[in-house]
Order: sequence, then structure tokens, then C-alpha cells
Amino acid sequence: MARKRDSNAATGAQAAEIVREYGPFPDAPNVGGVTFDGTHVWFAAGDSLRAFDPSSGQAVRSIDVASHAGTAFDGRYFYQLADARIQKVDPATGAVVATLPAPGKGNDSGLTWAEGTLRGRTVPRAEDPPDRPPDGRDLAHDASRTASSRE
Repeated sequence: MARKRDSNAATGAQAAEIVREYGPFPDAPNVGGVTFDGTHVWFAAGDSLRAFDPSSGQAVRSIDVASHAGTAFDGRYFYQLADARIQKVDPATGAVVATLPAPGKGNDSGLTWAEGTLRGRTVPRAEDPPDRPPDGRDLAHDASRTASSRE
């Protein structure tokens, strides 16, 4: 059953049509981040990174790796927030091949990969002014550079 969200005439934003919803997922009370690898939808489920087939909604795979918030895919690796670090995960083996310090030192909420750059999002801390918006930080990371590689 498709639903439409309202358009905003002031900003020119167009309505989005929701064509399908997924979940709830067994043993995953929270979804901390979502990405698409071209075949499957992957999401952060706390103690694992899980994938499902978007056509059927069926679970297809799970990688045992801490997955607390944002998830991104660069075409070869997953980048997964876990506490105060970003893990670079090889989807073929499930191994964490490198780690990066997270920009928010544990107050991170999202990751995205776009135009060859990994970007992170942090949430305001208690000591920040109340009107401070969340940060969008360019992590200036490309596939050839890592902070502490295990490759």
C-alpha cells in the first residue's frame, strides 16, 4: 500500500511515495544505520550487521561485528559506527580490516558514502549550547587511506 508524504511549497521539496516498509526484525529491537550494496539492504542491529533481500524482505546474511549507529558502503567495504570508532568491514569475510576514530568520540549518529568521501554525523553533547545543530563532518577518507589498518 503506497503512501505519500506532504510536499513543501516553500522549499520546493517534492512528496515521496513510500512503496514498501520493512520490519520489525527478529532480535533487532533497534536499527542504527542502513545502507544498500546494490543487491541487499544492510542495517546495524547492535551486535551484528544484517542484510535482507529488498524484494522479499527475507533475511539473507549477518556479519558479527559491533554495529551501534551509522552504516555506509563504498562499493567494496562497509563502514560501521561502533562506540567511538568507525570500523571498515570486508563484506566477503566479515573481518574488520581497519578502524578510524569517530569524529564525535562516541556521540556519532550517522555515516554516508558519497562521491568518494565518507561523511559522519554527530549529535550534540550535554555541554554544547542548546541551539547547536548536529554536525556533518567530512572524514576525508578514501579507500586507499585508513587511520589504523589491519590489512
